[in-house]
Amino acid sequence: MTSQVDLPVSRIRVLVTDNLAQKGVDLVRQTPGFEAVVQNKLSPEALKDLCRDADALIVRSASRVTADLLAAAPRLKVVGRAGVGVDNVDVEAATARGVVVMNTPGGNTISAAEHTLSMLMSLAKHIPQATASMKSGKWEKGKFLSVELSGKILGIIGLGRIGSEVARRARGFNMRVLAYDPFISAEAAQALGVELVDLPELYPQADFITLHTPLTPETRNLIAAPTIAQMKDGVRIVNCARGGIVNEADLHAALVSGKVAGAALDVFAQEPTTDSPLFALPNFISTPHLGAASEEAQEAVALEVAQQVIDYLQKGIIRNAINAPSVPLEVLRTLQPYLTLGQKLGRLASQLSEGRLKEIHLGYQGEIASLDCVPLTVATVKGVLDPIHDSVNMVNAMAITKGRGIRVIESKSTEATDFASLVTVTLQTDKGKTETAGTLFSRQDPRVVDIDGFRLEAVLDGYLLIFSNLDVPGVIGRMGTLLGQNNVNIAGMQLGREKRGGRAVSILNVDDPIPAPVLDEIRRMPNIVYAKLVRV
Repeated sequence: MTSQVDLPVSRIRVLVTDNLAQKGVDLVRQTPGFEAVVQNKLSPEALKDLCRDADALIVRSASRVTADLLAAAPRLKVVGRAGVGVDNVDVEAATARGVVVMNTPGGNTISAAEHTLSMLMSLAKHIPQATASMKSGKWEKGKFLSVELSGKILGIIGLGRIGSEVARRARGFNMRVLAYDPFISAEAAQALGVELVDLPELYPQADFITLHTPLTPETRNLIAAPTIAQMKDGVRIVNCARGGIVNEADLHAALVSGKVAGAALDVFAQEPTTDSPLFALPNFISTPHLGAASEEAQEAVALEVAQQVIDYLQKGIIRNAINAPSVPLEVLRTLQPYLTLGQKLGRLASQLSEGRLKEIHLGYQGEIASLDCVPLTVATVKGVLDPIHDSVNMVNAMAITKGRGIRVIESKSTEATDFASLVTVTLQTDKGKTETAGTLFSRQDPRVVDIDGFRLEAVLDGYLLIFSNLDVPGVIGRMGTLLGQNNVNIAGMQLGREKRGGRAVSILNVDDPIPAPVLDEIRRMPNIVYAKLVRV
């Protein structure tokens, strides 16, 4: 798992920003041949100026690593993110310039899990409200009647690293744990002492619900009026994952009505948030995105990212890379267009599939089959996991599938097809099979050319509305009218059908996400079999 790095003759300069914990800075400075330049609270222009002579940049969440900055940093070889999310890093621009982007997915797991349990306990025991009451000079012992966790049902949505740690701790409180996660096997859940269920089964049973999923088109507003209506009366909801998963307006209404007995949010759709109608409610508590804000977590991610950057620049060892498999960079440049194609096809197939994933089958036909496809397999598996796992990368993707009992099968054939190279991604779940196939146009532009046997050709970029319908007149016209009425611009359209009057599949490239109510209206249109909005 190494790649060659051309090191400068002079000392290796690492620029450190965003108040990285001192232990990480010290590790860089103690490494022979390295120097650490520490600058915090930089303006975008000042950051760009300092990056001109930097071999590595270590950031947290404040500094924005833009395409403009990357273009002005000719020596920059690696960006290390002390944390999980890389929303502040233009990963695509970094990849284009051969800059490896690394994160530290494991450093804040315990901190985030403990914060979740702290919010859970605070909800159950009214600790923030009782503290505020006493500080205002009151002794309201009878006002804050609590509930016990013991014997209650905890519903966990997302059973990744943090969700699993929450499950372990919840069982210590004698809670029964139900979990929804289509990317974990029944065997792995059983080892945690967790019962795997689907969301319609989880919602009406859970006394407490906690969220541990990434923010994707599928999870945005996952907790909203329609899903809250399915929940048990008096449910308590905790979100320490990502803002936007909970619809805050709908949560407010449910807290006022009493449908939801209490809620605790560490994250918000817009951050920083200093004013919200939720803050006025007595059954709502919040913290300012503190899930990873422990001394131990900050030191752990600082040491982890510093060591990763040192190992890469000293030895070419790549760990926890967001945008690069562990192969030599010269090989990466040759494979990069295929890696992009594989990731996009994987994301597409993942968002189209239904049910719990059991198997990923990857087929390589034509010229691509003669190359070393291991990095492509890793990249494609990463794409499959992207919509559901918030810290997957090209280093840990295969370990995640193995840990969750998901089989990965690769097949190759050099026989000619209609295309010079064809990549096929087939996902087998407990509810059926989904297949996508794609190729490169002009050897660099990724296109999908087949969905579940329907031949078509569409650009794999941005938001795609994919729908199946009966092949009858008027469907496309009504679709275009509805989208136009809701200010959704269609950038491209591709159609495929099995036969005249039979089933058809269409792909509309749209410039912006389609609002959920509009998507629901599309699904209710005559002759529509299914409709999904995906982002690739």
